[in-house]
Amino acid sequence: MLEGPRASRVQSALLLVGLLGCIPGFTFAKGAATLAVGPDERAFAAEVAKEGGPPEKTVLATLAGAKVQQSILDAMARPAESKPWKDYHPLFLTDRRVDDGVAFYLANRELLDRVGKEYGVPPEVIVAIIGIETNYGRTTGKYRVIDALSTLAFHYPPRAPFFRGELKQLFLLGDKHLAYPIDELKGSYAGAMGWGQFMPTSIAQWAKDEDGDGRIDLWNSLPDITASVANYFAAHGWQTGEPVTVRAQPAGDARALKPDGIEPVYPVQQMEAWGYAPLSHVDAELVSALLTLVGDRGPEYWLTFKNFYVITRYNKSPLYSMAVWQLSQQIAGGVVEPPQAAAVEPAP
Repeated sequence: MLEGPRASRVQSALLLVGLLGCIPGFTFAKGAATLAVGPDERAFAAEVAKEGGPPEKTVLATLAGAKVQQSILDAMARPAESKPWKDYHPLFLTDRRVDDGVAFYLANRELLDRVGKEYGVPPEVIVAIIGIETNYGRTTGKYRVIDALSTLAFHYPPRAPFFRGELKQLFLLGDKHLAYPIDELKGSYAGAMGWGQFMPTSIAQWAKDEDGDGRIDLWNSLPDITASVANYFAAHGWQTGEPVTVRAQPAGDARALKPDGIEPVYPVQQMEAWGYAPLSHVDAELVSALLTLVGDRGPEYWLTFKNFYVITRYNKSPLYSMAVWQLSQQIAGGVVEPPQAAAVEPAP
């Protein structure tokens, strides 16, 4: 028989378990609690049904099977983008990731070149996105998407409206558009899906059924996967053949620029007048922004252009965008161009 402080703690714990067990919809399951279906969830189900989604009963049944994951809430508090560039880039710009990117490109060259030409996006950029997002499809996420989005929609106040919208869109997509039932989909802790890590609204707006089978499959259809990434870039304004970013060298009296976003607004010639000279030739009239990174050997200065800004539409972190661009260039450098067919001289 337990006595003293330990006994009190055990009794308190048992009392808490008993009280939680009396809450409708609350059960224990392998460290996670099933989502309590209360007024917020019922209002959400009615909203989904009203906008053309499944009936309220179906939505509520699906939500009742969702599990609140504390590990998801913990992960939201420690994004990799909070690291400085000198610590961030070693996570992604590894020899293995470059070699695997080259191998992936070569193994799927016909598809990638066709999709790149169709959407006007360099194939190596498509490959780099897939490489950084999921290591070329190896790590697409371990969480059920319904668990991730439900946890964040109803238990993460800082961004609850955003994730509630994503959860709604997941139900609106449903089996009509997705290749698998929504309660079987797996993805990241934030609910991103497939090799390209698309959120539900991104699937609805930009994903492509490139193989024409009537479903969007971002897990097992390389045509759908690559075309969806390419279309995302094209839809956000990728400019074919235009630069992405160039390194800049600041003069000793370079003007300090207020960090006011990453959208390009200043012509290159203005940047040069302020003391930031590009180390590669670019059109003096191109609009740019200045990006300063904490590199391995101190500050790095980059002029970024519209195409860099487009990459930030995929992930708003400039560190992410720089990693994508540098990985794409290393992949492109490792891909040998196919030999050109020799010209046939006419017979004399």
